[in-house]
Amino acid sequence: MTEQVITIENRGAVEVVSLNRPDRLNAMNEPLIRALLDYFTGLNERHDVRVVVLRAEGRAFCAGLDLTGWQRDGDSGPVHQGWRTQRMIAAVMQAMRKCPQPIIACAQGPACGGGFSLLLASDVRYAAPDIRMNAAYIKIGLGGCDMGASYFLPRLVGSSVASEYLLTGKFMTADKALACGLVSEVLPHEDLLGKALSLADEMLLTSPMGLRLTKDALNLNIDAASMEHAFGLEDRQQILLSQTADSVEARNAFLEKRAPVWGNR
Repeated sequence: MTEQVITIENRGAVEVVSLNRPDRLNAMNEPLIRALLDYFTGLNERHDVRVVVLRAEGRAFCAGLDLTGWQRDGDSGPVHQGWRTQRMIAAVMQAMRKCPQPIIACAQGPACGGGFSLLLASDVRYAAPDIRMNAAYIKIGLGGCDMGASYFLPRLVGSSVASEYLLTGKFMTADKALACGLVSEVLPHEDLLGKALSLADEMLLTSPMGLRLTKDALNLNIDAASMEHAFGLEDRQQILLSQTADSVEARNAFLEKRAPVWGNR
């Protein structure tokens, strides 16, 4: 029987994507990575989905790489095999940042290596008290910077905290993650999904294009070359959005004291 490595639950404009290898602590095998890559890449053309919630079944979010779960090509050497695996996993994190939908992650238990990077590549993170996150690579003789950790983590928590964890591979706890702003809130495991869906509902109150372009501006301006570049992008987006039918609808709804009805136009 083929393993259903992820499940996707559609809740209208919100989709809940669950890692579904709980017996393997949701470790990354090739079918799981292919499924995530296909899903997040496909979101670029799916304007019916406005928000994604990423979560995991079982007691762990993702324990990292499943070393036994990757297809071997007998004609390829170890460098080529490793490069194929490396690039496929990295492409998932890149697809998460490039898709226009905000990604709300809910995590519990171990989130190690690539699992840590799945959280870092998300837009909002909620955590259970038992979460334990680390960039484990340096503990197995590799460099501590992998799967986007050296890009994401300093931008999220600053260079000092990022260096502390990337140079040691030690675990970050829920309390530390909350204190440094890596997660928005720590709450019981059973409450994570409800919290994420509540936030998603708040996001759905915004205009569809406004929500997409806000994620776009956040992505671009975190690397803006200057303050002027950041302001320039914001100015262009605001003028563009002000000319949409949804902007007119928002103004009318405000004056009429009612909720706007978005047409994504």
